[in-house]
Amino acid sequence: MKPVSILLVDDDVELCSSLIRLLGMDGLNVTAAHDADSGIRRALHESYDLVILDIMLPGGDGRKVLRRIRLNSQVPVIMLTARGDEADRIAGLEGGADDYLPKPFNTRELVARIRAVLRRNGGSELPERLTIADLEIDRKQRRVLQGGQEIALTGAEFDILLLLVRSAGKVLSREEIAEAALGRPLGVFDRSVDNHISSLRKKLGARVGDVERIQNVRGTGYAYTGRAVLEH
Repeated sequence: MKPVSILLVDDDVELCSSLIRLLGMDGLNVTAAHDADSGIRRALHESYDLVILDIMLPGGDGRKVLRRIRLNSQVPVIMLTARGDEADRIAGLEGGADDYLPKPFNTRELVARIRAVLRRNGGSELPERLTIADLEIDRKQRRVLQGGQEIALTGAEFDILLLLVRSAGKVLSREEIAEAALGRPLGVFDRSVDNHISSLRKKLGARVGDVERIQNVRGTGYAYTGRAVLEH
């Protein structure tokens, strides 16, 4: 059988080395990343069966990494919390984590939780293609087609569009969009989300039929009109 591939994102190098060795004895192939940015990069560009994610990381926290992962993947995630803090646990589970484990923990319990999460999760990847109204979005190739014609989008525009389409019909705040799609919090006078939305409207057309494509909900955020059809 193919060994289970796990991404471990934790800044404790000694702990990572120990878990790589101990989990390896259970047939688990572990790769370590030690900060938020490298964790996001590996999670988005490499293939893993499960992610173990510490909530306290240099360059951000585990919740930031989790939000970025959930934009593109449903790979199972187990969160590690330093204190077993209830607020951290709730925030992680609400953000899309599948389980959590407070530090310090017994390695056997971690292995048991990994096995349990993997049993509960069949396919972890999001569909490769999404169709909504006049758009076809290829998540793997990061391409958007409109009426069969490719629309050139920047990386940030594509990520924002994907986030909005996946949440079609739901209002997302500017802060949620910035954190999930841009990977950073929104500054006080930061208009980057609004600028990207404006650019998307220009490139894709402001309306779909007789309704706004991307609706601005005053004082709240943005919502994409319609319902996405997901295709594997």
